Amino acid sequence: MSEIPPSNEIPVGVVGLGLMGCSIVTCLLMAGHPVVAIAPISIDMGTAEPRIRRHFVKAKEEGLVTEDPEFYFKNLTITEDYSALKSCRLVIECTIESEEIKKSVYGKIEAVIAEDALMTSNTSAIPISLLQKMTKHPDRFFGLHWAEPSHTTRFLEVICGDQSDIKKGEYLYDLSHRWNKEPTLVRKDIRGFIGNRLMYAMYREAFYLVENGYATVEDIDRACRNNTGYWMTLVGVFGWMDLTGVPAYHNVMKDLNPTLCNDTHVPKLIDDIVKEGGKGVANGHGFYKYTPEESHMWEEVFSDFNYDIRNLAMKYPADIVKQRLQKLKEEEEKKNS
Repeated sequence: MSEIPPSNEIPVGVVGLGLMGCSIVTCLLMAGHPVVAIAPISIDMGTAEPRIRRHFVKAKEEGLVTEDPEFYFKNLTITEDYSALKSCRLVIECTIESEEIKKSVYGKIEAVIAEDALMTSNTSAIPISLLQKMTKHPDRFFGLHWAEPSHTTRFLEVICGDQSDIKKGEYLYDLSHRWNKEPTLVRKDIRGFIGNRLMYAMYREAFYLVENGYATVEDIDRACRNNTGYWMTLVGVFGWMDLTGVPAYHNVMKDLNPTLCNDTHVPKLIDDIVKEGGKGVANGHGFYKYTPEESHMWEEVFSDFNYDIRNLAMKYPADIVKQRLQKLKEEEEKKNS
């Protein structure tokens, strides 16, 4: 594809205005895109604007943006009318994980957008190769897997399906850098993509340890916070092994890997909670119990944490070592000139 034009010349559509859809809209507006936000269900028409506004108010308080919400809202259209997507060069579907619903949405999108506009799904569970079969032009269809809240996190996966045009995937990869992302281009489709496959391996082991009496839920969370959570903002798993000594991990894997859980069933612990109607912080019933006041406060704490961890993470980008070495080189050259 050709060179990427300025963001204000790339209208983007977002279909689905739940929690993540609204933060994706916020991210795109911050990057300068005109955004058409489609509400597939009428209730979103009343909840989307206040939610996006709160994102911008908080973002200004934290110094992520410098303008008031109205500055960004000039570039936002919230509507139930799919025909408003006509001028969009990229559309991001962000509806619930239902193949039937997504297929219906794709039909409405493709009825109005240009044949060379890109279509993507924010699915975290359905293979892109399956979803693109529901479209008229599968070569222009990709996964864009975001992390909540989308306007503060660095994470983004660009996923190619079996029929995706890799050049268009590379275009999305390049474009997403404007959204303050450190994206991953997944060139070969696999269920769960990269981030989720890594995390669900950890979730499965966590359930195994709790259900078999090796540790409590609290113990597992404490270990994650103070071990894995301590270094993962700086480096990934391979970088961590390089940093702390590869041979040690090789030795441990020989004995530990055969003992790790490989169960293919949904763990009873989570199954029981869901069957009882538990949703976690949202309704106070999850692996922990929450009063309404605690649930509200956890949402506030999570919001504050996202900005604090973002500020820390931005100090240590993926190329931090190269940046520092380049700076030392420039200082040395200046000293010797």
